[in-house]
Amino acid sequence: METIKIGLVGLGTVGSGVLQMVTQNQDKISNITGRQLSVKTIVVHDINKPRQVNTDNIILTDDLNQIINDPEIKIVVEVMGGIHPAKEVITALLNAKKHVVTANKDLIASAGDELAKIAHDNHCDLVYEASVAGGIPILRTIVNSFAADQILEVKGIVNGTTNYILTQMQQKNWSYEQALKEAQKLGFAESDPTNDVAGIDAAYKMIIPSQFSFGTHLTMDDMQVEGIQNLQLADVKQADAFGFTIKLLGIAKRINNGIFADVAPVLVAKDHPLATINNENNAVMVTGIAVGETLFYGPGAGGLPTANSVLSDIVSVTKNIVLGTTGNSFNNYQHENDLIVAKNAFFPYYLSLQMLDVPGQMLKLTKLLTDLDISFSQIVQTKNTAEYAYVAIITHEMNHFTIPKLSKAIGNLRDINLIGAYKVIN
Repeated sequence: METIKIGLVGLGTVGSGVLQMVTQNQDKISNITGRQLSVKTIVVHDINKPRQVNTDNIILTDDLNQIINDPEIKIVVEVMGGIHPAKEVITALLNAKKHVVTANKDLIASAGDELAKIAHDNHCDLVYEASVAGGIPILRTIVNSFAADQILEVKGIVNGTTNYILTQMQQKNWSYEQALKEAQKLGFAESDPTNDVAGIDAAYKMIIPSQFSFGTHLTMDDMQVEGIQNLQLADVKQADAFGFTIKLLGIAKRINNGIFADVAPVLVAKDHPLATINNENNAVMVTGIAVGETLFYGPGAGGLPTANSVLSDIVSVTKNIVLGTTGNSFNNYQHENDLIVAKNAFFPYYLSLQMLDVPGQMLKLTKLLTDLDISFSQIVQTKNTAEYAYVAIITHEMNHFTIPKLSKAIGNLRDINLIGAYKVIN
């Protein structure tokens, strides 16, 4: 049986998982593809670093040219991460007529169109299922299973670090700082967790399924991005009392001829499927006109789950090589007219405020809300300190652009502070 040689760029957690799975799953792979797969060369930073995976009979090198200039290597897996030098590496590989599989969400979200064109010009495949939600096969599902349906919305929990932190705050009444410290201890959070807790990682991930779903390429500038680092435990408790749990959600939805997209903490009703996704797990909900709501759940990170998605891409590329159908775009859906960024998105909101506990304050607040055309369905006032009261409100649907106006109006008052403002999903 003919063997297809593979190169790896990077041998960290995911790279090691890929090597392990290629080795262990040979029988199934060859049965599906009619080809044997073999990792021939791996590019690493440090050749002499001790490793837990078996690299016998594999060339370890710090020179990418050993892959670029090797005509035997047909498929290359990039799992080094980051935008640079990964972009230059993938560009060089594609120009050398190598098919590329990557798990690099930052790069695909920011330069995916450019790299896809380079791949097309070289009649090569560029695939990246593992770039979103780890082991959940969401991108290929959108391409294949929703091909005939019109997707209205895609939303989900796509960052395991923040979901773990929020789960601990919800279930154990830990503060954000306590939960973050535990996440770092367990390896769920980096020593510098900014990319995760500020919502940046989730925003990059949401750009990719948005393009697959709506045929238009959003950028980070098109999205509102808010993280969980300012979330108060008091709001988590109050949300629970109202019948909600707080999740960091990425949302992209079709509104008329536009797309609204953001990443932010959201109050999710406890009977909603996304409310049940806890700890480091991920889930993506896709809503189509024909199929309605579908939920895809699984591990969002980790060596073997992500490696499984990478291996699925390798198998797909291998099939294309066998059939002579390489060079087609992973995502062929392009909207005939670029959808604009939606200006009007309406949601109920949860508002939490601190105000001086003296007569007349509630009247002042309700007048301010009325002036901004904000009505509410629930309101709770509790004692916060000797001098201040804590007020939590759930509004009726309102334009998301009202929140900055509300923040500015409250900022002009000396004795009322807006603590949090989060969307609500029932």
